Amino acid sequence: MGQQQYGIDAVRLMQYAEEIKTAAATGTQVAVVIGGGNIFRGVQAEAFGLDRVQGDYMGMLATVINSMALQSALEKLNVNTRLLSGVTIQRVCEPYIRRRALRHLEKGRVVIFGAGIGSPYFTTDSAASLRAIEIEADVVLKGTRVDGIYTADPEKDPTAVRYPEITFDEVMEKNLNVMDMTAFTLCKENNLPIIVFDMNKAGNLQRLIEGETVGTRVSMNGPDKPHKLDSKHSALQPAIEPTEQA
Repeated sequence: MGQQQYGIDAVRLMQYAEEIKTAAATGTQVAVVIGGGNIFRGVQAEAFGLDRVQGDYMGMLATVINSMALQSALEKLNVNTRLLSGVTIQRVCEPYIRRRALRHLEKGRVVIFGAGIGSPYFTTDSAASLRAIEIEADVVLKGTRVDGIYTADPEKDPTAVRYPEITFDEVMEKNLNVMDMTAFTLCKENNLPIIVFDMNKAGNLQRLIEGETVGTRVSMNGPDKPHKLDSKHSALQPAIEPTEQA
């Protein structure tokens, strides 16, 4: 929404497209999942007296609208993209097929996943986690409007302190709000790191890919074990000791 109260802000849209273009230009394989809250949230359905399942499908269609907008913005910047949808809408996007998504990534295209996972009661966080696992992504980058995970809501508590790195178990013990529990558990069970960062600050995505400490990293090991950046895939993965390689 940017500075608007509803819909799509063209300035914010192009900012995101520029950030993604810069990331893709490094050779990093990029897949994007977008929410639809700027248009409609499924959880709003019950407040309107609508069926929750119907509302969730409406929310999925909202994510497709946002995905189409991002695709157009990226193509305006000469970035090759493909939009794959969890709900079949053949006129505007391809149906989601895992092997097709992998092939697009191999060809250097930015892949956008719309319509969540195509089922009600699952958030776009869950879609991001599931799709990341399916395409064997190295890391989930959760772009938000705050620069990481804090001890409390930084927008409400000025004394809140940011964690540069934290484990999955610590997040659960401290009851910190990173993403919905289904999505978070998927990442934990598949040892898929999550980095929460401020997507609205220009250059953050590029700095993250280059290996700078940006936002908060959630992993199985936490800060005790060093990490390295795989420049080809942008993965912040545990560094492998020579003895382990043998």
